Amino acid sequence: MIKYPIYMDYNATTPLDKRVLEEMIPYLTEHFGNAASRSHAYGWKAAEAVDTARQQVADLLGCTSKEIIFTSGATEAVNLAIKGVFEAFRHKGNHIITVKTEHKAVLDTCQHLEKLGADVTYLDVDAEGNISLENLEKSIKKETILISVMAANNETGVIYPIKQIAEIAHRHGVLFHSDATQTVGKIPINVLEDEIDLLNFSGHKLYGPKGVGALFIRKKLNLVAQQDGGKHERGMRSGTLNVAGIVGLGEAAQICQEEIDLEVKRISELRNKLETGILKQIPTAKLNGNKQNRLPNTTNISFGKIDGEQLLMNLNEIAVSNGSACNSASTEPSYVLKAMGLDDESAYSSVRFSLGRMTQESDIDLAIEHVVSVVEKMK
Repeated sequence: MIKYPIYMDYNATTPLDKRVLEEMIPYLTEHFGNAASRSHAYGWKAAEAVDTARQQVADLLGCTSKEIIFTSGATEAVNLAIKGVFEAFRHKGNHIITVKTEHKAVLDTCQHLEKLGADVTYLDVDAEGNISLENLEKSIKKETILISVMAANNETGVIYPIKQIAEIAHRHGVLFHSDATQTVGKIPINVLEDEIDLLNFSGHKLYGPKGVGALFIRKKLNLVAQQDGGKHERGMRSGTLNVAGIVGLGEAAQICQEEIDLEVKRISELRNKLETGILKQIPTAKLNGNKQNRLPNTTNISFGKIDGEQLLMNLNEIAVSNGSACNSASTEPSYVLKAMGLDDESAYSSVRFSLGRMTQESDIDLAIEHVVSVVEKMK
């Protein structure tokens, strides 16, 4: 039997919660109907399940169910949000503002739109990964139609002041989109209170299934659909709905809403213990990012003059990463850490530890011991 390493890569993906699986199974078996089939009970049952899930997701985000569009995941939702705004508001302007440390789903989408005539400003970050709100506001032009800033960074866990960013955007008549893939389910977020116009997330980041996500679109905001063929999801996203996946996403959202306060406290304590244990015993190790204003489950640590690839290979008792899962095929140093001013050597030797619902204190003890042992041997 294979002995798997301790899982500490929850920002890449999360295991499916067994409670979520239990809710999904009937919709993979006896309740297999198409939610668009309106003439018989199989379709009615599926449509009812989708409606329930839509409300569960809306409750987690603090919006109405009519403002939720189901997608195949966060990347599709990002494309719909940014491209949909660009096409719908092209008559008003072509300028988009985002940040150099955004997820590739946002950066690649913006780079694609540049080929179609978009003018994109990519904001710098400081050494802790923060943006300057003053620079953000100064970047706004009369042609600006959208500001897109993630709620929290996937590599460092740094949390951005999305409410303040939204206020700046709206003061200038600009829409605000936030990629909240790493935030939803980990810390409370309310799209109404935070004045967000568009927000996306993915099921597999909050103990739901892969292949399903959602986009919140503020009421009365019309986007240009990016997928034609059937006018599903109020004409915003055509295609047969992934009923079982959507049911799983809804259940995962409800569990997060019920357990989020306790989980934040528990996981942040484990994260702090992991950090303290490593940093105290390895004086050359350095924390990357803002120590206070970040996700409770994430720590990114640079180990100095050590070969990063060799370090990851030697850390065979824990599953960790040195960057975003979306960029895992690249041998380049993390573009996020480079944007924060780290040199190639420090970026290469950095490891992201991300904890989650199944992480136990005994896992932390073993991880500290393993990391310290490996680093000492390599030095």
